Amino acid sequence: MRILTDTIARYMSRLAALIIVLMPFHAFLTVWASSLVGHYTLLRLWKEFVLAGLCIGALYLVIQDKKLRFRLLHDRLLQLIFAYGCLLLLVTLFALWAGTVTPKAAAYGLLLDSRLLLFFIVTAVTAHYSDLLVRAWRRLLLIPAAITVGFATLQYAALPSDVLSHFGYGPASINPVATVDQKNDFQRVQSTLRGPNPFGTYLILVLAALGTRLIRFHKSFWQTAAFFILSLLALFFTFSRSAWIGVVFALLWLLWQAVTSPKTRKLLIVASAATLVLAAGAMYGLRNNDYFQNVFFHTNEHSLASESSNTGHFTAIKEGLVDTARQPWGRGIGTAGPASAYNSDPARISENYYIQIGQEAGVLGAGLFIAITVVVMRRLHAVRQHELARVLLASFIGILAVNMLSHAWVDDTIAYMWWGFAGAMLGLGTQKEMDG
Repeated sequence: MRILTDTIARYMSRLAALIIVLMPFHAFLTVWASSLVGHYTLLRLWKEFVLAGLCIGALYLVIQDKKLRFRLLHDRLLQLIFAYGCLLLLVTLFALWAGTVTPKAAAYGLLLDSRLLLFFIVTAVTAHYSDLLVRAWRRLLLIPAAITVGFATLQYAALPSDVLSHFGYGPASINPVATVDQKNDFQRVQSTLRGPNPFGTYLILVLAALGTRLIRFHKSFWQTAAFFILSLLALFFTFSRSAWIGVVFALLWLLWQAVTSPKTRKLLIVASAATLVLAAGAMYGLRNNDYFQNVFFHTNEHSLASESSNTGHFTAIKEGLVDTARQPWGRGIGTAGPASAYNSDPARISENYYIQIGQEAGVLGAGLFIAITVVVMRRLHAVRQHELARVLLASFIGILAVNMLSHAWVDDTIAYMWWGFAGAMLGLGTQKEMDG
């Protein structure tokens, strides 16, 4: 029996690794394949079909392993995830009964809200048998990243802006061209991901990994530095301001952790404050410059858009908070966020992932999800001597900033990659002592 469970776990870890490796190319490959054979929606769900099989495998492993089952039943994190999952199902069923959500919107919303935690559980359970994801994390993350960053470099430096249209991109799938404020002079790169903002969020994880290696002055320092610079340039040309902010937070955290001298930490604080003041002064001085306005404010006095993206962001967040206050128990999964586009009522896009959960599952749902992330971060912090844990901590801080301005965890790539690595790094049932 042990041989069978080890074999199943080994193949599960390989399938999980395959998902992580393919996620940066998921959007590109599914659009291209659908342009040849059709069935775009079905092709997009390939990873969810694999995840369903992995969940069955994880359940089998838990049933067969008494020690693991005992640990899981007493694991605070799994208890929180179970409670959160039950709440999602409950509010979904209630919303369907009340008629506030269509079955398609409810199913899609439930998928978006739960898959990141399901993959986390799968990789955590598999980690009890196989350390593949932790042992090979650099190759799994950085080799695909080199390809996506290389393609992004070609996008802004050499390739025509509509190059992706030759691979099936268009109105029925993903827009092949993204611009700032509808201005063709400000093309936004998206590489092989779903769009510029998801690509920028993905680069937070990549730059955190590269930054960790640079701080350690690894033997491949100059190659890593070149990769880091190209990734920063790719990030800049996404024109994703939330991703810019996220990278700054992630790299500052890495620097803070690398510095152990109190005197040097004070200098770092002073330098950061001075840089912030200088940046604010520069922004004020360039406030009337058209290029600066387009890059940093995504609008100017010649804007072709009826409403600036800044106004849209603030309005959406405000309306989302009002919705949550009016319906503190939530309106149902699929009634807010990207899934609400399939609902019979107008879509409710709050531009904030945590507010979205509040709109769907109420204050309790948002509180449970926040509690889950807090426990995960505490456990990663407890094992931060491991390089992967530091990368995940730094990137989470950056992605947290992005989630305050968009629905980052809804994106397939960063959801599967970050939570998959986090599950493998921690392993459920073995970190209980880190909660206290």
